[in-house]
Amino acid sequence: MNSGINNILVIGGGFAGMTAALQLSRQGFQVDLVEIDAGWRSYGAGISLHGSTLRVLNQLGLIDRFMEEGNASDGVEIRGPDDAVLVTLPTPRVAGPDIPGGAGIMRPALAKILSEAVKSSSTKIRLGVTFTDIVEEANGARVTFSDGSHGIYDLVIGADGLYSAVRAKAFPNAPKPRFIGQSVWRAVLPKPENVDTVVMWMGPRVKVGLNCVNKDQVYLFLTEDRPTNDFIAPETFVERLRELLLRFQSPTIRKIASELSSEHQIVYRPLEQMLLPRPWYEGRVALIGDAVHATTPHLAAGACIGIEDAMVLAEELAKGSTLNGSLAAFEARRWERCRMVVENSGKLADIEIHNGSHEEHASIMKVSMKTLAEAI
Repeated sequence: MNSGINNILVIGGGFAGMTAALQLSRQGFQVDLVEIDAGWRSYGAGISLHGSTLRVLNQLGLIDRFMEEGNASDGVEIRGPDDAVLVTLPTPRVAGPDIPGGAGIMRPALAKILSEAVKSSSTKIRLGVTFTDIVEEANGARVTFSDGSHGIYDLVIGADGLYSAVRAKAFPNAPKPRFIGQSVWRAVLPKPENVDTVVMWMGPRVKVGLNCVNKDQVYLFLTEDRPTNDFIAPETFVERLRELLLRFQSPTIRKIASELSSEHQIVYRPLEQMLLPRPWYEGRVALIGDAVHATTPHLAAGACIGIEDAMVLAEELAKGSTLNGSLAAFEARRWERCRMVVENSGKLADIEIHNGSHEEHASIMKVSMKTLAEAI
């Protein structure tokens, strides 16, 4: 390869790691992917995606599979606590004229699409395995694995998420993930008749939204202010989420609240964020995705920017003349975009926590979505 490297290890089999392994293998690199979960499982409810993520899936040749499993639509409606529409935000069709500007899908469904593609590539996949040490040597990075084996790689990519062990190894003084004072509730429900695109209702100190994840179901997300990161017992999830939904006057939301049950795959998660200052690489180790820029879901762009990272890194490695040059070019292309997502998501959370201006909230969302539609 032009960058002088050939043998690459990807640590972490999430969305960013799978995309990196897939694209790098297609470009002729020898790629190993290790994933600590022997079942290579993907947890959670639905996920909202921007047109920029659909653009990458189109580049990967996976857009038709996505359309079979998920749902795509145009625009985002923002409403008050009732059903009055405050503003409608456009979502440009950046993936192509026939592909809507936004989408939703079940997380396991998206993971399956990507994992099947990786399995069909030349990537060597090892499940139930992770690294225990990375040591720089003259001819590469020597990686020791949890099964006692080892390998020497020209590049190690850390795609192992918010609590990245690769980040801790390469950047021992990196900032820790920070709880932002909000949590998110998620659930999967039958599709209401009047919901065909992304809809969000803004209430005092609580926001709720719906996005279609297939023809028959919607993904519900609700952000709640929580000054402390306390444990919430799963057996209380239904009643707690119902009480939060009943703060809204919307007939649509009240109907959901009345029908809510444990069958609706309710998930609760405290919200944390982390942005690693530059550089994002050290020697032969580079970080992508949540390992380097974990964001809250206020712009629905966490998976988006991680998947984009993988594509940009693959591009720069394929065309660069040196490893350091390729990694520097990757970082230069990604820093401002990813910083914007993390910081603007934090601003949106702050407005919600302090019951700030709905107009400012909508403005930040509009500007951010316009930026995300730009070429990467």
